[in-house]
Amino acid sequence: MKIFKYFLFAFLFVSMSTFAQNEIKPERKPGHTNQNKFKQLYDEFATPNMFRTGSGAPGPAYYQQQADYKMDIEIDDVNAKLYGNETITYTNNSPDELTYLWVQLDQNMRAKDSKTPLISGSGIGPATTSSRAVGSYLKERFDGGFNIEHVKDVNGKDLSHMINRTMMRIELPKSMKTGDKFSFNIKWWYNINNHVKDGGRSGYEYFEENDNRIYVMAQFYPRMAVYNDVEGWQNSQFWGRDEFALPFGDFDVNITVPADHLLDGTGYLTNREEVYTKDMMKRYNKAKKSYDKPVMIVTQAEAEKTEKTKSSKKKTWKLSAQMVRDFGFATSRKFLWDMMAVKIGDKDVMAVSMYSKEGNPLWEQWSTRAVASTLKSYSRMTFDYPYHKAISVHAPMGMEYPMICYNFGRPDKDGNYSDRTKFGMIGVIIHEVGHNFFPMIVNSDERQWTWMDEGLNTFVQYVAEQDFGEWNPTALSEGQDKYPSRRGPAKNIVRYMGGNQDYIAPIMTKGLNTYQFGSNAYSKPATGLNILRETVMGRDLFDYSFREYARRWMFKHPTPEDFFRTMEDASAFDLDWFWRGWFYTTDYTDIGVKEVKKFAVTNNPNEDGKKLAQRYNRDPNSLVYFIEEGKEGYDTAMKAKSSIEDLPTVKEYIMDNFTAEEQKAMKKSPKYFYQVTFDKPGGLVMPLIVEYTYDDGTKEKITYPAQVWRLNDKEVSKAIASDKEIVSIMVDPDLETADVDTSNNSWPREVKESKFDNFKNKVKD
Repeated sequence: MKIFKYFLFAFLFVSMSTFAQNEIKPERKPGHTNQNKFKQLYDEFATPNMFRTGSGAPGPAYYQQQADYKMDIEIDDVNAKLYGNETITYTNNSPDELTYLWVQLDQNMRAKDSKTPLISGSGIGPATTSSRAVGSYLKERFDGGFNIEHVKDVNGKDLSHMINRTMMRIELPKSMKTGDKFSFNIKWWYNINNHVKDGGRSGYEYFEENDNRIYVMAQFYPRMAVYNDVEGWQNSQFWGRDEFALPFGDFDVNITVPADHLLDGTGYLTNREEVYTKDMMKRYNKAKKSYDKPVMIVTQAEAEKTEKTKSSKKKTWKLSAQMVRDFGFATSRKFLWDMMAVKIGDKDVMAVSMYSKEGNPLWEQWSTRAVASTLKSYSRMTFDYPYHKAISVHAPMGMEYPMICYNFGRPDKDGNYSDRTKFGMIGVIIHEVGHNFFPMIVNSDERQWTWMDEGLNTFVQYVAEQDFGEWNPTALSEGQDKYPSRRGPAKNIVRYMGGNQDYIAPIMTKGLNTYQFGSNAYSKPATGLNILRETVMGRDLFDYSFREYARRWMFKHPTPEDFFRTMEDASAFDLDWFWRGWFYTTDYTDIGVKEVKKFAVTNNPNEDGKKLAQRYNRDPNSLVYFIEEGKEGYDTAMKAKSSIEDLPTVKEYIMDNFTAEEQKAMKKSPKYFYQVTFDKPGGLVMPLIVEYTYDDGTKEKITYPAQVWRLNDKEVSKAIASDKEIVSIMVDPDLETADVDTSNNSWPREVKESKFDNFKNKVKD
């Protein structure tokens, strides 16, 4: 073992001498707190407790409130008004004593005296359209707020209440202790908004041609606010952007509309045989057994006939839903209606579409198929879809509610449509149907954390879009081999992340207060999760952990920390560095090749080597030397073409320390040595993905874990030993990390031609 020890000393000698060469007494700096990008998120996270554990799972004392609704709703189609009467039964499952309740009045955002228009800056430009001028300066504001007629207990006694814009506080006659229930009644009405002209997440679209409307209704009733262990009452005002936080409950809803309307919504239709025609019932029963294509329940010819006449009679549709957080419905005499069955786990789910003739032929061809495909993809990524149906309704916007969603995408008047229209429609259907999982079932607080529903949902949307393209290749156009997803791939977020930092906010910001809302709440979190899945963790570990999160928190109220902790708990991946960088900061990725040094290996010392040997009292002829290109002895060593195993001292070491079998296992014979220094001008930590190309044309891709930056956040060097010469090095060759500046990603440095030079060369040609 004598030579082994000598070789070890030689290695230490070279390392120490290298350090000694660079040893300069540093200027003493003041101390600092831990700024390491890999420090744990204890400062940012709340302390685990009996309600929410450190693993990210619900704790043994976890609770959630319940709100059950019985409602009678009527649509006045002549005057576009909604009338409602509801009885809410609220159950206090918390350990706290409650003295009042908070009810959400989201329609008050549309009230005549709403403060929403006053919170945004405005100015006057050099020109505008006539319609904008009228809307901004001449038109009286639409009054679509709630008109509360009464708030009473079940005995008809008035309850004291106070309305603060979009929130109503109801004083309890006596405090509610744990396990208590309290029932009360609210009667109201409001003017339904034209959401095409006036905007909004629900309302009607008017068709002047035959004086008809399509109603897509939501937020149409006073809804209970959430009370939980995190912040008590979630009674943050609704300004129009941040969506909703709602408790689960059971709904029994009777909706009265004109007799010639078709209607569907959240829950089971309990009086189907009363409201369906005989033909509709036959077709419905056929659709329940059709797994390969939709069955028309109401055809276009039938819908066109119905929309030309108006019934003066009324019809009531009865819907009942259990364990849902909200309720939505759509109604019109213009609807076509189709359905098909989807096998999810051991049960059948109905994929449903309701649309007008203006949506055809696009909607009849693709809407219900998109619904069915989405349910399969999301169930694979999370849990089996628990409800009995999922409905896609044709509307000029995208919005989601339990079992029903409203989606845009319309051909021109001649029925023609572009790829952009087609994939835009399919994409929004996948997205909005996907919201059944996030946040309708995994019930995060949208009012506070927009990204927890939009970002997670957009990530799974990307997976589902790729599935759709694979399962429905006829939807793809010529030259396309996969679905053209807009959000998800890392390269698609580069422009945003490399943009003006004055207009970028961390993901962990209340949605109302973010810049570039779509990129912040949808694209960036979705892209981050895609990077985790494809580059950092791998699909198997990521998918297992993501499913664990979804299953732990289905029909519950998770927080961001519950998600972050579960992803780590189920994977054995310490991801605090990723959460901090991607979610809590606006840092960006920029990793490059700073420097490449070539070395030759030899036993023959040059002058630098002799000095080091003398300094540490070593025999100069006993050491292995790495001589940098351009220095004395490099050319001579390279001409010898010696591999490291051919050096006499190394041969001797191998013979003395390894058996013959072990020597045969040493297949590598490196004679080219490189020290590659990578730098990180960007603040974001990412795995270091490097592709090495050799002189024989072969390539080798190595992914160094993100922890390679743990001791030096600015740069890191890697020693590369190879039996082949490296001719080029490329960082992030497949654009996996959202690197905002690829000009420093290659060695030798690629010289990119400017647009002007490119133009000049084309002119010369």
